[in-house]
Amino acid sequence: MAVSKKNQLIGLDIGSHSIKVVEIDEGKKGRVLKNFGAIGLPPDAIVEGSIKEMDIVSSAIKTLLQNLKVKNKHVATSISGFSVIVKKITVSTKEESELESTIQDEAEQYIPFDINEVNLDFDILSGEEEPVEGEGEEGEKQGSDQMEVMLVAAKKDIIDDYVSLLQVAGLAPVVLDVDAFALQNAFEMSAESSEGCYALVNVGAEELGINAIKNGISLFARDSSFGGSQITEAIMSQFKLSFEDAEKMKLGGSKIGKEKAALEEIFTSVVSEWVQEIKRALDFVASTYADETIEKILVSGGACRIPGFQKYLKLETDIPVEELNPFANLTVDEKLFDPKYLKHMAPQAAVAVGLALRSIGDK
Repeated sequence: MAVSKKNQLIGLDIGSHSIKVVEIDEGKKGRVLKNFGAIGLPPDAIVEGSIKEMDIVSSAIKTLLQNLKVKNKHVATSISGFSVIVKKITVSTKEESELESTIQDEAEQYIPFDINEVNLDFDILSGEEEPVEGEGEEGEKQGSDQMEVMLVAAKKDIIDDYVSLLQVAGLAPVVLDVDAFALQNAFEMSAESSEGCYALVNVGAEELGINAIKNGISLFARDSSFGGSQITEAIMSQFKLSFEDAEKMKLGGSKIGKEKAALEEIFTSVVSEWVQEIKRALDFVASTYADETIEKILVSGGACRIPGFQKYLKLETDIPVEELNPFANLTVDEKLFDPKYLKHMAPQAAVAVGLALRSIGDK
């Protein structure tokens, strides 16, 4: 469904390492990439999803939008990490209006925060996924009087911080999404077909997000505190380097001589931690949904190209691993965008592309 110009949103992915922005025009030619760019952040401006340096981050956003000449002020952004819980729960079947009034009570048992400190949202998934035997209490089979609901709870103070940040940057926050769902949007738009069972793995600077989906419905989503900055920090301490120099070494931008073995050791140990974390999540999905087999793992995020990661993930899980290219089904004018740059940045752009697909009026 084409979105009218006045309902379009810019997708703004505020990561702890960089901020990415995407604008997509929807018209007769389908979806066209109108704008894309990224700007780096200093290491402590955003820590584990929490904004520590409001002024630095808001001025980075302003600079990025000015450089790209973005006029639209309406924004979709997303949050992730500890302050967000995404959980699939089973409740007794009720109307949506009735669920709205009881969701607070239903959610209380699943959320490790004080229920008054979070904003709750939910999406009814019923009819999409048959519960497996033994998912109910005491292993009895659930009947049709049960329905599945995707519950999302986000801490109010974090939401308030992001809303304030965007307002300080002169923007109007319209949609606040969750990274995992924005990524799912990007995947569904870029894939030939989203039928089947897939795992989306997003490796950022400080977070590793995993979302297992079947036919467009999330089976399981989780964020863990792993990411590219673990490698940067290990390089800083091992070689007594500054953050900037360690980043250069990590990305292969500086000459590596006698440090080669020690550097490889850092990559290997961090990458194996990531892979074990992903494997645990996939094993959980396999044991919970006995009939589902994950056909492919799609990786994205700035750290998904760390040497050895994709290869080792494929080896350990025995599942094909591919990079998610969020630009795949967008019309791109090569006079405006360097294809090499887009190819290089594609894994980092996935969440921002997913956000740019949202529109005013979305739930």
